[in-house]
Amino acid sequence: MAARPRTHKVNIPNLYCKFDRRTSKVYWQYRHPITGKFIGFGTDGDTAREAAIAANTMITEQQSKHINFLVDMTVKKTTNKEAGIRVSDWVGKYISLLEERLIEGEIKKATFKTRKSCAQVLSKRLPNVRLNNLDTKSIAAILDEYKSEGKNRMAQMLRATWGDIFKEAQHSGEIEPGFNPALATRVPRNKVTRGRLSFSQWKKIFDNAADLQPYLQNSMLLALITGQRRADILNMKFSDVWDGHLHITQSKTGTRLALPLTLFLPEINLSLDDVIRQCRDRVMSKYMIHHSRAHGSSKPGDPVTGNGVTRMFKQARIASGLKFTEGTTPPTFHEQRSLAERLFSAHGINTQTLLGHKTAAMTELYHDDRGADWITLAV
Repeated sequence: MAARPRTHKVNIPNLYCKFDRRTSKVYWQYRHPITGKFIGFGTDGDTAREAAIAANTMITEQQSKHINFLVDMTVKKTTNKEAGIRVSDWVGKYISLLEERLIEGEIKKATFKTRKSCAQVLSKRLPNVRLNNLDTKSIAAILDEYKSEGKNRMAQMLRATWGDIFKEAQHSGEIEPGFNPALATRVPRNKVTRGRLSFSQWKKIFDNAADLQPYLQNSMLLALITGQRRADILNMKFSDVWDGHLHITQSKTGTRLALPLTLFLPEINLSLDDVIRQCRDRVMSKYMIHHSRAHGSSKPGDPVTGNGVTRMFKQARIASGLKFTEGTTPPTFHEQRSLAERLFSAHGINTQTLLGHKTAAMTELYHDDRGADWITLAV
């Protein structure tokens, strides 16, 4: 006689289900692997499976930590020395240090999120390895995985963050001075695939922007005439203008700039003062880039979000019908910063000051057109 069909197959450890004939429902239970007690998980099978997997993971981690504690106690008793902090424990302390840096203004919120995420990758991959036993080979193997998947930029961020983790461990005396296996690995190369923007391409996108939200053309003009980042453009207020200058505090670096209203760009035949005047309309707003009409939950006069201006720029770029070099990604709103640098540089403006860079090397990166324009031989 064949066995009755199983309609609720369970292949997750410690998870059980039973059918109640009185209610004609299937009830799920979780049996705690240590206490043996059953915990009701309700009637939703998918939810019960997810909860059981999470519970098994938590219990396994707790058991692992308990075993590590016993091992450390044994080592200390037999050698009368500390065994050395484990990666997972030090990463927890490192994240606390990052939080202190964030509160004190040493790093930005975006930097905090990136480094925290990268630190947690190391903690998840090698949690129980002692920090002073971690070698370059182990770190290189993880970085190679990311590079093989084409995630070279992520590999770069991981290497940089892990290098900082070991530096902080040196400062705290957890490892010997100079011990930094992360920095001993090869720096991953990341080829930038985003295409540069030429002025002729910018002009086509600008013309198509006229059919979209009114703020888009104004934001593009401000981007080109000031060379600032998207966030700083969207934060510009009319009250930032005084003594014949537009005053900008860059959100990324804290650099404070005062750009003269007489700053003129021949390609668009406009000065900074002309562009700011154009941003004024019949809508009352303290922001230069603002909604001129109701849009979704935004009211006239409300500031525009970064995602909003990026999305509108993409729509205008697509509407322009422009084709870009094969193997590259189309230029984004941010590429106007590089275009501004190249245009003003040709007119003799100090673009390192304009962009607010601390080093000329950084400005040189923006000056590179990545093959977007022809190199002309002057005779």
